[in-house]
Amino acid sequence: MIIKETLYNRCLNFIDERLITVNKTISDIQNSLQSETKSSAGDKHETGRAMLQLEREKAGHQLAEIEKQEHILQKINIDTKHQKVTLGSVVITTQANYFIAVSAGEIIVDNTVYFAISAATPMAQLLLSKSVDDEIVFRGNGFRILSIL
Repeated sequence: MIIKETLYNRCLNFIDERLITVNKTISDIQNSLQSETKSSAGDKHETGRAMLQLEREKAGHQLAEIEKQEHILQKINIDTKHQKVTLGSVVITTQANYFIAVSAGEIIVDNTVYFAISAATPMAQLLLSKSVDDEIVFRGNGFRILSIL
């Protein structure tokens, strides 16, 4: 279970880093909105404020997505071993290794590459509910599940 715990913690760190970045962006936008003073070129000022408002809205959507991912991670019990692939499973295949959690990309643990993927991704959709020795075909490439942690 050490692998699963490490992958889980790396996903948490990934989410925390994204949260820090988005919060800094929101703070910078707020500061820009507050410090912007009306100049004689009123239209230019209004355009600048509108652009900042759009950026703030975009950052708000990113913040909501991060909160959703945090909620998904909270549902995972890293001590549970699964017979079938489900949220929180580490899936070892003949092609690649996957951690079904959140989309955090490539994670290397002990020189082994794992892909942290969301359960909503096409690959995860193929893997969910499968068992050891099941065959999967993704984009014309076949592979087999070797183990589920």
